[in-house]
Amino acid sequence: MGAGWRGVERGVAEASVGVPSSPAPSARLPVAVLVLGAAVFALGTSEFMLSGLLPEVADDLDVSIPTAGLLISAFAIGMVVGAPLLAAATQRLPRRLTLVWLLAVFAVGHVVGALAPAYWVLFLCRVVSALACAGFWAVGAAVAISLVPVHARARAMAVMIGGLSIANIAGVPGGAVLGQSLGWRSAFWAVALLTVAGLVGVLLLVPRAAEPEADERPPLRSELRIYRDPLVWLAIATTALFAAGTFCFFSYLAPLLTEVTGLDEGWVPVVLVLYGVGALIGTVAGGRLADAHMFGTLYVGLTAAAAVLALAAFTAHNAVAAVTLSGLLGLASFLCAPGLNARIFNVATADAPTLAGATVTSAFNTGNTLGPWIGGLVISAGLGYAATAWVGALLVLGALVGAWLQSRAGRAGQVVAVSPARPVSQPVSRRSSERTLNRAVDSQRPAP
Repeated sequence: MGAGWRGVERGVAEASVGVPSSPAPSARLPVAVLVLGAAVFALGTSEFMLSGLLPEVADDLDVSIPTAGLLISAFAIGMVVGAPLLAAATQRLPRRLTLVWLLAVFAVGHVVGALAPAYWVLFLCRVVSALACAGFWAVGAAVAISLVPVHARARAMAVMIGGLSIANIAGVPGGAVLGQSLGWRSAFWAVALLTVAGLVGVLLLVPRAAEPEADERPPLRSELRIYRDPLVWLAIATTALFAAGTFCFFSYLAPLLTEVTGLDEGWVPVVLVLYGVGALIGTVAGGRLADAHMFGTLYVGLTAAAAVLALAAFTAHNAVAAVTLSGLLGLASFLCAPGLNARIFNVATADAPTLAGATVTSAFNTGNTLGPWIGGLVISAGLGYAATAWVGALLVLGALVGAWLQSRAGRAGQVVAVSPARPVSQPVSRRSSERTLNRAVDSQRPAP
C-alpha cells in the first residue's frame, strides 16, 4: 500500500474513538468460525444438490424439468424472506441457541422432504428448510464477523462460503451419486444426518462469548435505517445480479451436460466435483485477495465469470470444453463471493450488526431465486439449455457495472471519510467511527 493509503488509515484511526486496532490479516481465525463453516457444509449440500438431481426428481414426481427447477427457486425464496424475518425475530435471543434451533428445523425439514408423496409437499419442505437455512446464515455470519477484526472479514466469510465450496466438491456430487443409485430421497436423508452433526458441533464448539451484551445491540428500528443508504442498495443489487447470472446457468447444468453435450449421466457428479474444486480454490483466493484489494478482486472475478459463461454458450456441444468450463466457472464465481459478502458487511454492519448478515443472505438468494426462474423461462421459450449461459453472462456483466459504481461512490466519499473539518479531538460514536473506517478501507483500495 502506498503512503497515501497509510496516511488515510492513520487519520481515520486517530479520529475514531473506541475503535480497536486490527491485527494483521494473517492472524489465525477463531475455531468457532471454522465450526460455522463446517455446519454450512450441510446447508450448502441441500441448497445446491438438486442441480444434479433434477431429472430424477422430475421423473419421480411426474413434472417437467423446468418445474422441478422451481424447487431451487423455492429454496432461494425461503432464504430471501427468511433472512430478514428470522434475524429480526431472533435479535434479542441468544445467538448460539438460535443457531441450534435453526439447524434442528432444517434437519426435520429434510426428513419430511425425503418422505414427500407429491411435488407440492416437497416444494413446501424446501421453503421451510430454506427459512431455517436463511436464519442460520444471517445469525451465523453475524457471529463470525463479530469474532474477527475488520481486516479479516472477507477471510471469515470465505470460511463460511468454504462450507459451500466443499459441499460442491463432496456433498453435491455425493447427493447426485446417491440419487442415481438409491433414488433422490436418499440424498435428503443424508443431508438430515449431516445437519445433526453440524448441530452437535455448534453446541460443543461455538462459545457463549460470541453473545453481545443486550445493551450493545441497537434497536431494530435503528438497524432498519441502513436501507436508506444508497450504497447498501447498490451492494445488494450487485450481489443479486451476480448470483442470478451464475444460477441461471448452473441450475440447469445437469440436463445441459446430458441432453446438449451428450455426456452420460455418470459424468454429472464428476463435473460437479470439478465445479466444487474450482469453487474452493476461488473461495480461498478470494477471501485473502478481497481483504487487501476489494474492488480489484471483484473486477477480475466478475469479468472472468462472464467470459466463462459466454464460452460455455459457444461450446455447449463440446464435451471437453463443457467439463473444463464448469470447473473454471466455480473458480471465477467463488473468487467474487467473499468480497461481495464482505462489501455488504462493510457498508452495513456498524449500524446494523443483526440485519447485515440478513442483508447478505437476502441479496445472494434474491439472485438465486431469479436465476433458475429466468433460466426456466429461457428453456420454456425453446431457446435451449445453452441459452441460459448467454443470459447468465449478461446478468454478471450487470454485476460488474454495479461493482464499478460502488468503487466510484466510495472514492467520491473519501473526502468525507478523512475530512479535516472534524477535529481529531472531537468525540464520535464507536459505531459511526467504525463505519467511517470501513468505508475508508473500501474506498482507498488501489484500483486494478
